[in-house]
Amino acid sequence: MEYEHIAAAVKDRVLTLMLNRPEKLNAYTAQMGAELANAFERADGDDDIRVIVVTGAGRGFCSGADISAGAGSFDTGDGKGAHLFGNNADKTARQAGGFVEAIFKCRKPSIAAINGAAVGVGATLALPMDIRIAAETARFGFVFARRGLVPEAGSAWFLPRIVGLSKAMQWCLSGRLLSAPEALEAGLVSEVMAPDALLTRAEEIAREIADETSAISIALTRQMLWRYSGAPDPFELLKIDGPLSVELGGTADVREGVSAFIEKRKPKFPGRVSKDMPSRSPF
Repeated sequence: MEYEHIAAAVKDRVLTLMLNRPEKLNAYTAQMGAELANAFERADGDDDIRVIVVTGAGRGFCSGADISAGAGSFDTGDGKGAHLFGNNADKTARQAGGFVEAIFKCRKPSIAAINGAAVGVGATLALPMDIRIAAETARFGFVFARRGLVPEAGSAWFLPRIVGLSKAMQWCLSGRLLSAPEALEAGLVSEVMAPDALLTRAEEIAREIADETSAISIALTRQMLWRYSGAPDPFELLKIDGPLSVELGGTADVREGVSAFIEKRKPKFPGRVSKDMPSRSPF
């Protein structure tokens, strides 16, 4: 698939996806969402990709939905909103999960390097990603109530799990813009740095994952954390992590991990997500 609203590049097993409408501060369109979904789905099946980094071209991350159609920008009934959501008869767009499902189900970890404004869908599209870091100039806004809308892209599920219900409620009910330091304090992002250091730091995090960890372990771990961190008790998780540990214990990846530790060298894990996932994995 040729991309128009994003750009994609692979280097040293790290896929960098850049939201690529800088003249519009990378305002979201349905095409951008479809391209993001496609890129994550392709990365999921590519053993040569270990980590995905997502950032924005120019001075913005994603300024929100493209409202160039004016007051009718979200109206899918008269066609003006079709470039954002499709039309009323269209079952594509975001109705079937779209980029949210693709990011969430991807077996490769993702890092959002938020380099500027991340407002509306620009903020929510980063929530399913596993690590979020931001430039000091970044701004965040869950502005839906100020536009007569509701939190979308599954954000009413993701945001409270990341920052807690009280903070998520405050941000969504006010719809105000948040600074990078406030996002850091609340745990929305894990690091804030100078803009010119942002991508370098994202690449450092990606390199550590790619060079030091098992792809199979990472695929399982991110699903376990996302799916069970909000469970009311640990007992369903215990039914999974025990059998997985038993099965993994006899694999080449575990033998390599232990050998590398004893021999004080970097591991070279042979396992491939495409063909070596444990049979007891429920994901």
